[in-house]
Amino acid sequence: MFRRILVAVDGSKPALDALEKAVGLQKLTGAELILLCVYKHHSLFEASLSMVRPQELQIPDQALSEYARDVVEYAKQFAIQCGAHGVRGFVKGGRPSRVIIQFARERDVDLIVIGSRGTHSDTDGMILGSVCQRVANMAECPTLVV
Repeated sequence: MFRRILVAVDGSKPALDALEKAVGLQKLTGAELILLCVYKHHSLFEASLSMVRPQELQIPDQALSEYARDVVEYAKQFAIQCGAHGVRGFVKGGRPSRVIIQFARERDVDLIVIGSRGTHSDTDGMILGSVCQRVANMAECPTLVV
């Protein structure tokens, strides 16, 4: 049924709920479980707009990347506690919906599992369109929104 299940994680409660569902599917199918945390890349221009002016202009990508690694590590441990096996985790920078879809395509993923709401507020999702909505609409494989 499923050979590879991709779970998008961002440290939020809905993402952990989605991960728990994915672990249940892994137990049923024996699929490989792949975790992906995507951090938003900030350009030098965006960093220059900050109200805080450090002596050296720094792009926050390094801090965001480290945070994303922590999120993936926590999610891996959570999945193992739920009974998962052979969990692999990845961190990528970019626009979350695009990166998730491209990553799924490159890895020949059979199912994407994603939380209904991530780290953004409800109004962000209503005005901008949430990541899970874009992934569900644009993915080439089935998407389970939890």
